[in-house]
Amino acid sequence: MVTTENDTAEKASRSERLEARISKQQKALFVRAATVQGRSLTDFLFASVQEAAERALRAHDVLTLSERERKIFVEALVKPAAPGKTLRQAVKHYKHRAGI
Repeated sequence: MVTTENDTAEKASRSERLEARISKQQKALFVRAATVQGRSLTDFLFASVQEAAERALRAHDVLTLSERERKIFVEALVKPAAPGKTLRQAVKHYKHRAGI
């Protein structure tokens, strides 16, 4: 098992406990997965739970808009702004180069 400086610092700062009851089948599965990765059961569980929590929060943050943000987004879809000068010039340039 490879231990990095970051892992050591993180382990030293752990002061909270977390307990859970699981079935024998679940424990066997977790132990097997930890062994395959060359980790202790505790390290495997912490890494797995942290990854799942971060993934869940990223998905929530991406999909959650405030009421104001939602209204602005819908308004932009329903009534898009007119193209600005730079965009109009870019389209004209593109059409000229593409021979359209």
